[in-house]
Amino acid sequence: MEQRREATLQASETASVSSSSSSPERAVYDDTDFFTTQRNDSQSSLGVASLRDMTMSSSDDLMYRISPISRLPSELLICCFSKLSSSIDLRTCMLVSKTWSSNVVDLLWHRPLCNTWLNLENVARSVQEPTSYYPYCSLVKRLNLSNLSDEVNDGTVQPFMHCKRIERLTLTGCKALTDRGIVTIVDGSTSLLALDITGLDAVTDHALKAVAENCPRLQGLNITDCSKVTDESLTAVAQSCRHLKRLKLNNCTLVTDESVTAVARHCPAMLEIDLHNCRQVTDQSIKLLISRGRQLRELRVAHCSQITDNAFLELPKHLTFDSLRILDLTACYQVHDDAVEKIIETSPRLRNLVLAKCKDITDRSVNAITRLGKNLHYIHLGHCAQITDAAVIHLVKTCNRIRYIDLACCHRLTDLSVTQLATLPKLRRIGLVKCQAITDRSIMALAKYSREVPPKQAGPSLLERGIHALLNRCPKLTHLSLTGVQAFFVREDLTAFIREAPPGTEALEKKRLQLLPANLMNLPAEFTEHQRTMFCVFSGPGVNRLREYLNSDAPATIYAPEGTMYDDRVARITDDDGEAEYSDTDQQVTGMMNATGLGVDDDDMNDEDEAGEGSQYGAEADA
Repeated sequence: MEQRREATLQASETASVSSSSSSPERAVYDDTDFFTTQRNDSQSSLGVASLRDMTMSSSDDLMYRISPISRLPSELLICCFSKLSSSIDLRTCMLVSKTWSSNVVDLLWHRPLCNTWLNLENVARSVQEPTSYYPYCSLVKRLNLSNLSDEVNDGTVQPFMHCKRIERLTLTGCKALTDRGIVTIVDGSTSLLALDITGLDAVTDHALKAVAENCPRLQGLNITDCSKVTDESLTAVAQSCRHLKRLKLNNCTLVTDESVTAVARHCPAMLEIDLHNCRQVTDQSIKLLISRGRQLRELRVAHCSQITDNAFLELPKHLTFDSLRILDLTACYQVHDDAVEKIIETSPRLRNLVLAKCKDITDRSVNAITRLGKNLHYIHLGHCAQITDAAVIHLVKTCNRIRYIDLACCHRLTDLSVTQLATLPKLRRIGLVKCQAITDRSIMALAKYSREVPPKQAGPSLLERGIHALLNRCPKLTHLSLTGVQAFFVREDLTAFIREAPPGTEALEKKRLQLLPANLMNLPAEFTEHQRTMFCVFSGPGVNRLREYLNSDAPATIYAPEGTMYDDRVARITDDDGEAEYSDTDQQVTGMMNATGLGVDDDDMNDEDEAGEGSQYGAEADA
């Protein structure tokens, strides 16, 4: 047996040696599968893989099954999904796959849409669901219920007690909310950064104490018109929330120096504070607030009638406040020229200065303001009746970047001032309410030099010809007040285009009988019947209709529109008064609840930033 096997192998070797010169003979094992029996033979040259090597791993197989976009990293997917502004589109993406769903859900629930009652019910139901696929209550970061302010009450916010990661909470105008509702939602909300409860007149110190206890990271607080809040809770907030940067206390009439002093001592990062109509605040706290607030860039103390020159004259010597950009001293009657000079000396980079109704201000103050130079963008000197043409002309020559100037009731001003103002290259609005000495010459100057300047008021001696020219020369004009200009308000064909006058005394009296005492402060300023009769304000579409009517009623003259330097690509936005603003340069300085502005440094404010109107007299001026 052994001999036969050796003979066979020898025969095989002999055949192999001779194969180089002739066709290969059939080997003993040629009927077997060569590729499976010869493990060490090279297979690459034959281009055929073994069955084992042809089998994919489970992970590779999964990668080949899914689409290329699903193989992108989560960071890129989230970046793509964040470009979708519609919640419907985000929801559709969420239903594509588990990968997409896990990356979209944060974007969709980061700020749930609660603009209708049905949406609010769905959101409330989802955040309470214990067996949901995603923990929706943990995903909510911003909650805004102001669109349903008339329907929201303590029971409405009860489901949101489970949302402990809310960062920005807006409850503006939800008047039915009480301390109970506020405490429910802020309890345990250690992530809360901004809280806006404007107009909640039922809120008391109890709610704000809960904020102080639970929200140590709070940076923005707006309690405008919360008239029952006192120093007790505000002091607690200042001591506990030391990162506070923005504080709005408008019409909190019980606030005194104690609260402001606590803020000055415990909140060194304060950027903006609004004390409008906090009439018990005095020089002592304001002086401390400015001295310690080296980062303070916005200070509004309008109608704080106890503030005097000492608040500024007694500031530490040799200190400058380079961060201060906006200062509103409206109706601070005891502020005089000395204080204004000190303000300009210590705050050389002021951009917006409001001195409306500071009746003792003279040319001396205006001359001091000129030292601000190109930094000055907004100046309100309404009711400063002692100002003359000389000061205004000097102001225009030195501060050539002014966008807004209000000189209402400055009866000493004449055409000389307005003609000079018309040369300002960046001027957009000018207020000349009841400037009786102004004539048609001023309006023609504005029409000639300005391209986008909406005068808020013209004097009673102006003629229809000047207004017609102004309308055609300024095609972007959106607000024109001609109250008291007899040539207009006595003509029924022209008054057909004016907006409705504010309610008169009788109408407001009827409304007062239907309101609780706490809500009376929210009524608009009442107009006498004489004021209603004289009211002549064209706004928005009314300006366009007036222009079209005058053009159709008159032959083609020199009033034909000319080309302007206005760039139609610039986006336009509209403020609360229906007046047009231009978003390329008129970005509003952060209000209390500007969502993403809490961490912005002053250096981030570019040279074109503008503040809000600053004046509290919109309707008053038109009258």
